[in-house]
Amino acid sequence: MSTPQNRFTTTPVRQDAVCMCAHAEPCSSFAPGHALHLIQARLVASTPTEWVDAIVHAVDDVDGALILRTLDGRVLQLWSAGAATTTTPGTPVAVHERYHALSAGGRLYNAAVV
Repeated sequence: MSTPQNRFTTTPVRQDAVCMCAHAEPCSSFAPGHALHLIQARLVASTPTEWVDAIVHAVDDVDGALILRTLDGRVLQLWSAGAATTTTPGTPVAVHERYHALSAGGRLYNAAVV
């Protein structure tokens, strides 16, 4: 009598491209400020102590610029094609400067610190 083999299937990995760039189509670039790469998401998840809480001070959804004020008073200027269209002034966010990520409204964005 043989034992049935366990056949493990790979788990499909999905990634939402939240960057729409200038062409109103999903972004294929993983450069800072564009689409978030899965490895980047894993890196920010593995370094939770490096998140900095901030409040959105100003947003320009046309060019993707965000100005944030951290809770210790620092001003950060970011560029994110995706986050600028979904955040408004006064929104609480978290910034991961080491891996250029922005968490806002339950979503994770790639954000270039400028």
